[in-house]
Amino acid sequence: MTTRGVLYLHSAPRALCPHVEWAAAGVLGVRVSLDWIRQPVAPGTWRAECSWQGEPGTASRLASALRGWQLLRFEVTQDPSAGCEGERYSSTPDLGIFHAVTGIHGDILIPEGRLRTALLRAETGQADLEAEISRLLGKPWDDELEPFRHAGEGAPVRWLHQVV
Repeated sequence: MTTRGVLYLHSAPRALCPHVEWAAAGVLGVRVSLDWIRQPVAPGTWRAECSWQGEPGTASRLASALRGWQLLRFEVTQDPSAGCEGERYSSTPDLGIFHAVTGIHGDILIPEGRLRTALLRAETGQADLEAEISRLLGKPWDDELEPFRHAGEGAPVRWLHQVV
């Protein structure tokens, strides 16, 4: 069984670009050579994106391979497939990594236990409910990454297939 997804590299220092390609190649099992273009939102950084096809769990492995570099902004998506929900990972230097499970239409699915915890924290005065739900939906990550996403409109996309 295979699934598909996209790796969005929103900003990376030039020196980090080959390391990102090596990390992605290690996960996908194929040579990765991305078309890097300048990121106008953060001068001195570069952006790239690629679509991939592989086993369910590939998005998680890509996010894990990239998460250690503090200067990297990225997102990884994985489409739902038979027996598997979709996934979305977002990462920024300031916020770290965000993970969400996604349904067939791309909506974020929040587990009941996480919602109950958010309600409890709000009821006990530990947090604001709106802020808790915003965080569960990944809004802080979306807010930070949105300018970088728009800067990539029209960027070339390359398909990569995992060796299975």
